[in-house]
Amino acid sequence: MDHSLGVRETAAGALRNLSACGGFEVCDDMVTKDIMTPLVALLKECSTGLDANQLSPKKCKEMNKNYIEDIANEAINLLWNVCECNNTAVYIFNKEGCLEAVLHYMKKFSTNVDLAISVANCLQAVTEDNPDLLSSFNASAQQVLETVMLCPESTMKHILLRTLIAGTIWNIKDTIPPGSLGSTVNAILKIFSEALAIDAGETIIRMNEAEKNRLKLAVEAETEENMSDVIDNCILSEDDMEEIPKERVRRENDISDLLPSDKWELKEVTALLTAQQTALEIIVNMCCSEDPSDDEWEELSSSDESDLFMENSYNEGSGLLMSPLCLSDEVNSAFLNNLIPKKILEKTAFPNSVALDICMHNPSWKPLIKKLNAVQCRALTCLHSILLVSDVDCLGGASALQSLAQHLSQLVFSKMELPTDIEFLEAITSALRALLQTMASKNISQCMTPEQLLALCEAGIHSSNASVRVNVVSILGISGSVLAKGQDTAETLKMIGKFLLEVAMKESSLVVAGEALDALFDVFADGKEAEKAAVQIKLLPALKEFQPVFKMRMRKEGKGQYSTDQLCVLDNVKMNLRRFIAYQETLGKTPT
Repeated sequence: MDHSLGVRETAAGALRNLSACGGFEVCDDMVTKDIMTPLVALLKECSTGLDANQLSPKKCKEMNKNYIEDIANEAINLLWNVCECNNTAVYIFNKEGCLEAVLHYMKKFSTNVDLAISVANCLQAVTEDNPDLLSSFNASAQQVLETVMLCPESTMKHILLRTLIAGTIWNIKDTIPPGSLGSTVNAILKIFSEALAIDAGETIIRMNEAEKNRLKLAVEAETEENMSDVIDNCILSEDDMEEIPKERVRRENDISDLLPSDKWELKEVTALLTAQQTALEIIVNMCCSEDPSDDEWEELSSSDESDLFMENSYNEGSGLLMSPLCLSDEVNSAFLNNLIPKKILEKTAFPNSVALDICMHNPSWKPLIKKLNAVQCRALTCLHSILLVSDVDCLGGASALQSLAQHLSQLVFSKMELPTDIEFLEAITSALRALLQTMASKNISQCMTPEQLLALCEAGIHSSNASVRVNVVSILGISGSVLAKGQDTAETLKMIGKFLLEVAMKESSLVVAGEALDALFDVFADGKEAEKAAVQIKLLPALKEFQPVFKMRMRKEGKGQYSTDQLCVLDNVKMNLRRFIAYQETLGKTPT
């Protein structure tokens, strides 16, 4: 709140950087030390001064700088960071009516897109899971968002702005009249579709060429200016030379040449990749999951009806606890209208080698590789969600799923070594798991060989990420259950069975061990080949010996280490282990 606008901007910028780099701990500390009081006051004061366009006395020396908007940009980013990390900050945002001030900044989107993007990021954060704010989104507030969403500018920054605003509108969809919901969802997905349709690799190549041309022109212009200075100095008299022009003194003391150039081309590519990542993340949220709350789970698990509930929730065919995933009619229709599944699939592939080479050999462009990886991983996560909630026909039928399986196996097996990046492994195995499950449920033949799957599982089971380990044992269970229905597959089933048994008995995580048991139930549930393999690997005695160990581990490790949902799934596994052993014993008594 210093009187100097320059000091205000620098202070807000310093706090913004601290909040961005310090994460939850620093943001919590800021809120505890009451950063919100001066921050809210600053935001409201800047909002009031926005139209008046009050200037520092020094403004006349630098006409291209608007102190009010620049201070607001730093403050909005600081607000975004603390609200994303701290619920008290969100409560104060609601209570102090910050929405009106923040939306006022958004009106500057046509002249200051960077400020508008900061506001849109903040809005997307504060509107997520914040029902108390919904009543503040009156017709006027929604009109501001709609105006921005319909802006026609085609720069990458404007694409990012529209994407963020579309995400905000999705967050406040409960304020939209039912009759308008379909058209609103379609408008949101149209924006996402446009962002995803742009080829990031081609954009990197084009923007890198534009940067080279710009820098070349700048060097040529500087050379001409230097030549002009030499000529001027040659014709100056001694009297003229005694007085150095003030402009020359200013330039010699100016450090602006030491700072990075504008790099607008790099900023455009960064904006595109951020827009694509954001769009994919929101599409995942659109594939809704109406899971029971923790309270509902606890009520069930403590009642006599819990076993009955588990039996009804358990799908004998797949061995999975059924989650009531769904797509609303509005979302499903808009997905198909805007070719969303096709766009997602395109993003699962990595950009071409030329674009990657540009990033690798240009230090300032190298951070883009991380963003390219993030987009690919989000696309794979998106694909996983789409597969869970979409009908096979909507995805293009059996042939499209087989092509997709080949595409995913290409992503995994195209290099000499299997991928080790944890985020990518989690995303690709999740997508592969959902795909193979869908194909198995529709009796669509699978393209990946058992040897490939075993290689993937051998690599994945050593991952430090439990989700990766869960995915690979589930993949093996799905594939094994398909093989069990075929001919002459006993040898492969033996390898799968031994692998899963070892995981169940040696895995440190109960969740992964439970998934391995579930996979065993799937693989050896039915079929002559499965029966033969089960006898040869001594499956029944191994499980009978392991049953009390699993029960003891659940009693010792269950409480405190795992979520209510995970415990419910583990209870289900324990119940089905008892059933499966009884089933295997029956097989042993049946005359062959």
